[in-house]
Amino acid sequence: MSNITIHQLEPDLTSRLEQRAAQHGHTIEAEIKAILHSVLNPQPAIQIDLGTTISQRFADLGDFDIPEITREPLRTAIEFGSMITSLKVNARKS
Repeated sequence: MSNITIHQLEPDLTSRLEQRAAQHGHTIEAEIKAILHSVLNPQPAIQIDLGTTISQRFADLGDFDIPEITREPLRTAIEFGSMITSLKVNARKS
């Protein structure tokens, strides 16, 4: 294994590192190894589909009904073919 020396580490960072090591019951060296291991060997993210993600996001709200939105009936589509034919006929007459 290699030895690594870090010069001029900020006192605040050193203090937080010591606190984190104490919380985890590690030495500072063990805590630094654990941090480096977690950053450099990340676990693959679990792939969750969109529907599951949305369901999990709103699960705490409980069951509720979304009211249906009433809409007007769809209009019938305009047939341009007959309009173009009549325009051509009228253009020839002129």
